[in-house]
Amino acid sequence: MITLLTAGCKVGQNYQRPAMPAPAQYGQRPSVDTASVAQLPWRQFFRDAELQTLIETALTHNFDLRLAIKRIEENQAYVRQTRYALLPTLNGQLAASTVTPSRNSLNGLSLENFIGTRHLEDYSANLNLSWEIDVWGRIRRQNEATIAQFLQSEEAARAVRTNLVSNVAAGYFNVLQLDAQLDVARRNLALGDTIVRLVRFQKQSGDVTELAVQQAEAQRQAADLLRSQIEQALVIEQNGLRRLLGDWPGTITRGNRLTTYPVADTLLTGVPTQLLANRPDVRASELGLVAANARTSVAQASLYPALTITGTGGLNAFRAANWFMIPNSLFYNLAAGLVQPIFQRRQLRTQLEVTTIQQEAALIQFQQTLNTAVSEVANALTRNENLRDQERIATSRARTLQGAVNNAKLLFKSGMATYLEVITAQGNALQAELALADVKRQRLGAMIETYRSLGGGWR
Repeated sequence: MITLLTAGCKVGQNYQRPAMPAPAQYGQRPSVDTASVAQLPWRQFFRDAELQTLIETALTHNFDLRLAIKRIEENQAYVRQTRYALLPTLNGQLAASTVTPSRNSLNGLSLENFIGTRHLEDYSANLNLSWEIDVWGRIRRQNEATIAQFLQSEEAARAVRTNLVSNVAAGYFNVLQLDAQLDVARRNLALGDTIVRLVRFQKQSGDVTELAVQQAEAQRQAADLLRSQIEQALVIEQNGLRRLLGDWPGTITRGNRLTTYPVADTLLTGVPTQLLANRPDVRASELGLVAANARTSVAQASLYPALTITGTGGLNAFRAANWFMIPNSLFYNLAAGLVQPIFQRRQLRTQLEVTTIQQEAALIQFQQTLNTAVSEVANALTRNENLRDQERIATSRARTLQGAVNNAKLLFKSGMATYLEVITAQGNALQAELALADVKRQRLGAMIETYRSLGGGWR
């Protein structure tokens, strides 16, 4: 489509994609297949029915996306205007006037002597035509810039869709993470109650002091405080997710659990050059370069002569009764003019210099956008691979520390462990389970980021 934009122009160079040196692979990861997960529609990538419902709602009601669509409609109106840009302008005019000159003026004396009236009337109905012949392609280049801006707004809306899909999925997984952490906090709170009762029983037996009871109670209170903090975060996260849906604050329906949610271990990435076709922001950046190239040609064409044809025709009479008497009341004139700018206080030359600089800046921005896209994919893949190993370690650590809690309770009952060892084991297990939930959430986040950074989500 970009090639079609530049067909038939006279002045300036037609757009050609500049050489965009891109790596053969993402970081150290070899690319053995050109298939990319970005080509999957979001419904196939996210299989969770509840998450699909949330994404579909967001794509319908999200405020940012609705504004992006309005910008598309605005640019579409300008595109419709380009269909008529090469045609002439035509205006109709209907006028009537009367003039009563002074008796002592030459006009007044002439009217009375030759026409026998004190006033002069004039009635006209005419059409005025003006047509600029697009010799140098200035108008066509301007149309090219307009169409590129329209396509750029479409790609910008796709970028909003991509980010929206990933943000909704991220918010949904954040809710699942907080659910998992809330379960951990509540289990630790129940365990804290058990330990407090056990320590109090030991105190009654004279095995421990009131200090042990206070330490156990403080540990239970810490778990209770964590529970309250997570509940607060859960409400705020759900409200933020509903805001993405264009809805009022409230709860989010979910049936899945973070611990059982599947994570893709391997994602097809394709090769970096595919980002030029898959990433909406990269495509939008290139279309910005197309528009800048066209505007430079417009500024260049403004330095050349402009050929304009004008014409006027209609009916004219000095009496209303004779106004529409045809053919006597008919008149017309036709003219053509060639205007060459000579001295415009350097405005045209400055405009050409500015648009050339803007074109160079657009090229740099295009290169920067592609570079950023490749870096985002490489980083997402690195997180994906490392987090898989981190989850394995965190799972093993959580199991080890949970076993330590059970052993500490048994040893404490038999008098072979102190209350401090029990409290320490409980605190370590709590942090390990919270960390495991966080790592699992990060793995899901890395999966989302890989999909988004490759250009997935707008299909």
